[in-house]
Order: sequence, then structure tokens, then C-alpha cells
Amino acid sequence: MTESADILVLNTGSSSVKFAVFDAHLQERLSGVAEGIGGIGQLCIGKESEALELPDHGQALSAVLKRLTDAGCGPDNLCAVAHRVVHGGIELTTPTRITPDVRAKIESCVPLAPLHNPHALAAIDALDQLAPDLAQYASFDTAFHATAPEVASRYALPPEAEALGLRRYGFHGLSYAALCRRLPEISARALPQRLLAFHLGNGASICAIKDGQSVATTMGYSPLEGLTMGTRVGTLDPNATLRLVEEIGLAETKTLLNNRSGLAGLSGGLSDMRALEEAGTAAAQFAIDHFCYWAIRHGHSLIGAMGGCNAIAFTGGIGENARSIRARILDGFAWLGCTIDADLNAENTACLTRPQSTPMAWIVPAEEERQIAMDARALIEACP
Repeated sequence: MTESADILVLNTGSSSVKFAVFDAHLQERLSGVAEGIGGIGQLCIGKESEALELPDHGQALSAVLKRLTDAGCGPDNLCAVAHRVVHGGIELTTPTRITPDVRAKIESCVPLAPLHNPHALAAIDALDQLAPDLAQYASFDTAFHATAPEVASRYALPPEAEALGLRRYGFHGLSYAALCRRLPEISARALPQRLLAFHLGNGASICAIKDGQSVATTMGYSPLEGLTMGTRVGTLDPNATLRLVEEIGLAETKTLLNNRSGLAGLSGGLSDMRALEEAGTAAAQFAIDHFCYWAIRHGHSLIGAMGGCNAIAFTGGIGENARSIRARILDGFAWLGCTIDADLNAENTACLTRPQSTPMAWIVPAEEERQIAMDARALIEACP
């Protein structure tokens, strides 16, 4: 790979395409987002923004490539495009170059991720038309959890249900992979043998990482399971879901559990942690209490899956910035010997605990886009 061979990373959603360009040294050159796809949207690169007609993902990507070309980062300056793909199922468990066979496997996972994989496929197909000579790669959010033992991944369902793909896949894998790479650099220590990792944002999960591999995580068949989240309910008794379907119907139940529950459902509509902390209402405070309680409770479950805990790490928007939330969660692990340093926590320093604390606790900035670029570069260098 030459010095000027950049990698374009794409994270494609239902109405947006987030993008970042990384150089040969994995330094971000620029980033932005095309949003409002499906109508009059806008394309933002850095601090610049312009309104554009963005009827579909193809038009959005065409506009992105044109602006990147103007900035000297267009297809002629790229060696690859690397995509975040949410679901790889049980077959796509490592980063890979996208071939017709790989594309077909991504499409076969659409029933497992109907809100995510179709948009990644739309971007892949659009780029095949817009830049047919440009190699495309994919990294999968589920892949990091493929190392979890079968006893952690299987639901207690008979084989005919398992055959439908009903198993725990886990998500936020790219975030956890980046965390495992970055924590030794930040701490100047080897990666802890038993690491309890919190990815806390609008979507939230915890991962038990033993010897650098996922052995258990809170999200399951879908990103709906596990912690209390911004708008997602988290773990819910299946019979409660069935009751909702009986009362309000399937479509309304999906909307309720995914978009109107979690922090928003408990607080009366507030899903942002900063807004909740500022609200000062009893409902907002209860939502915060709920979030912290279940983070602590699920975290202890994962410590059991690892057989201990040598360190705790936080990443994601809440994990990196919400001081009081981190403090409350870490207080739940004080019995282990985890002693938070209030001054360090208040300053958002990398290390959050006193030197004698065991386990120690850390902040690790999220680097999912760089992780995707790194995955693609490794594949390119392995097959020059």
C-alpha cells in the first residue's frame, strides 16, 4: 500500500451514511455524514454543511464521493472501502473482502438484522456501480462474540428453533475489539486476563473478555436484549412481549420495545443521559437509577462467566463522558476492591481508580471506524 492509498470507512443506516477517510498510517484525514436520505438531506464534512436532494443511498454515496474527490480523497486516491456490517451470522466471523459469495451471506443475515443489513447492502451495491474497480471489505459487529462458548450462545430452545437462527450473537463487537487493542496502549500494561468492558451509549452492552476473547455479552439475538438503553427495553420476560403483541399488535410492539422504552419510556421521553441528569424530575432520576442498577447487576453476571475480574473499562458516549454514571456503576463493584478516585473520574482521565485498586478501571475512547480501517488494511497487506 502506498502512502497516498486511503481507506474510506462507511457506516450506513436507514437515513444516513457516516464516513471517515483514513490514511496509510490509520490517521483520520476527514469525516462526515450524509443524512436525511429519502428526501432533502444534508451533507456535512467537518464544519461545512450543504443541503442536497438525497432520494436514496446511491445518490447519497454519489454526493459523498464527489465531495471526497474535491477534497483529494476520491476513488482515485482510495485503495479500499470498508463497511461496518452489523450482522454476520454464524459464518461471517472475521473481516473479509466482499465477493459475490460474501455479499450473498450478508443478505442471508437480513432476517437476523432487518433494520441494519439491508442498508449496508445498499451501500455495497451502490459502490459497485459508482466505483466498480474499488475493492470493498466488511467488518462485522457480531464477529467479536463468535468466541463465546456454545453454552453462552444457545438459548434453551429445541433444534427446530435453533435452526431459525435464534441464538445469542452479541453486538458492539467492533467497539470491543478496538477497546482490547487500545487499552494496553493507554494503560502501558498487558491486556487484563479478565476484563469487564462497558459500551455505554444510546445502545448499551457489557462484554466479558477473557484472554482477549469474548466469553459472554449482554446483547443476544438482537440489540434489544440486556441493559436498559436509550429507547430499547433491555431484557424482558418473553411472555410480557407476547402479552403486548396480544394487546397492541406486532408492529406496535416492535416500535414500543425498540423506540419508546428504556430511558425514554421510564422518564417520559428523555433518552439522552445529559438531559436526564439536568431534568431534575423523579421520573428522570428513576430512569438513571434503573440504568445503573441493571449495569451493575448484569456486570456481576459476566464476572461469573469469566471466573473473576482484573479490570473494568468504559467506552461509548456515556461511558466516556458521564462521570456520575461511571461513579455509581463502579461503586457497585467496590466490594471487589475497585476504589474510584473522585478527582480522576471528575477529570475524565484514562485511569479512574487509585493505584492500589484491584480491579483498576479505565476509560477507552471508542475507535470503531479506525478498527474497521485497520481490519481492511490487514487484509490488503496479507494479499498484495
